[in-house]
Formats: sequence, structure tokens, C-alpha cells
Amino acid sequence: MGNRGLSKRIIPCLDVRDGRTTKGIKFRNNVDIGDPVEMAEIYYEAGADEIVFYDITASHEKRGLMIDVVRRVAETIFIPFSVGGGIRTVDDMRETLLAGAEKVSVNSAAVKNPAIISEGAKRFGSQCVVLGMDVKRVEKRKDVPSGFEIVINGGRTYMGIDAIEWAKKAEDLGAGEICLNSIDADGVRKGYDIELTRLVSESVKIPVIASGGAGEPVHLYDALTRGKADAALIASMVHYGSYTIGGIKEYLNARGVPVRMRW
Repeated sequence: MGNRGLSKRIIPCLDVRDGRTTKGIKFRNNVDIGDPVEMAEIYYEAGADEIVFYDITASHEKRGLMIDVVRRVAETIFIPFSVGGGIRTVDDMRETLLAGAEKVSVNSAAVKNPAIISEGAKRFGSQCVVLGMDVKRVEKRKDVPSGFEIVINGGRTYMGIDAIEWAKKAEDLGAGEICLNSIDADGVRKGYDIELTRLVSESVKIPVIASGGAGEPVHLYDALTRGKADAALIASMVHYGSYTIGGIKEYLNARGVPVRMRW
């Protein structure tokens, strides 16, 4: 593996609930902010390197709605996009990829059944399988020596699994990428958890996407340099028009971070 690209990627993240884009803070108090297909097109035109969709109401009945969104997005944008939320089986992965997603992200399902990573990698290739990790800071203890614990079910269930060990295991199982979300930082816009990002980035060879906490361009700079991340996920800072993807890239480019510029 270890195919970490030279350019750092900027990846808007759209949380989708009942077919609409939504945003919350620390996974709570979500508000409707628009149509995911229209927003994906806007971000594609603005220079996003990839886009991530999370189906945050991914009960079985809602899956059809999300698959429809995936199809419509695939017809509209021409950059890679990944879809996560509620993907519990290899068949769910297949359905999502067939609808047009390049990658699928597994999170809670992989914690409960790590074989989904290896089975997915075997059937579709490692490049299609992203491990989503939701992580909280805790007191260091024997089963969580790093002080970063894996949580599932939207941050509600602590698993007694060390985040660094889980990242290494997922890489061994065949995950092609890790999307690393700090729940403590999520939606707060005070910056990514740089310590967590660096620890995970240094412990695996596959690309790591920093997630949770971006509020201004310097936060991305910190995650991509000090945090050693390969990509940065953004949501609030572009959803509310505070910053543009082009502006963020210009800021990073001016400070020597290699990003794909449009011109």
C-alpha cells in the first residue's frame, strides 16, 4: 500500500438525513442546510478534490433514498466521492459502488465485524474501502494506552478499543484509507485534534483524512503539516459560506502545502 499522494486533498463532507444535507455540533442539534446533489455540484465546480457523504439516518428504509442521491451525484460530478453511514454488509458496499460511488466508508459495522474490511477489499479492491473512525479522548488505561478510544453509534458507545491499534489493524485487514474523526472537535470549529491525527498518520502507511473541527484555513494547514494528514475534511466552514475551497487552497499553496490548484 502506502500510495500516499503528493498533493494534499481538500474534501467537503455532506451529512445527509432523509435526502437533505444537515449539520450538527458533536453529532447533535442538526439543521437542514440544502440539497446534497446541488451542494456536491457547487463544491465540484469550486475545486474540491473529493466529496464525502454520510447518511446519518441510515436505517434500512432510508437506504433507497440515499442510493438515489448517490446516483444523482454520480451523474453530476466528476471527482471521486465516498459514501458512509449504515453500510453493514458487503452487499451494501456493492449496491453503493454500483450506484456510482468510488469508495465506501465503514465505521460501526467494521468495529463489530472487522471481516467486512477484508471482504470488501478482496471483492472491490482496497482503494474502495475507507475506515471511518470516531474517536474520543479518555484517560489512558491498559486497553486504551494512547488515551484515544473508538466510539460508535454516533459517539454514544465506548468500545474499549485503542484508536491507534484499530487503525493499524484496519490497514492490515485491507482498508485503503482512514477517515479520522475527533468527536471532541466535531463542529466546534476550533481546529482538528492534531495529536490524534499525527499519532494515527505515523502509525499507518495508508492515507489519513483529518476530520472534525475545521473552522479556518490555518486549521487545515496544521492538520496537513503538524498532523501529517494526507487530506482534510471540511464542512461548516464552507457550508455557511465563511470560506471557499479555492480560497482555502490558495492559503495552503501560499504556505508551501502542495494542493491541486485549478489554474
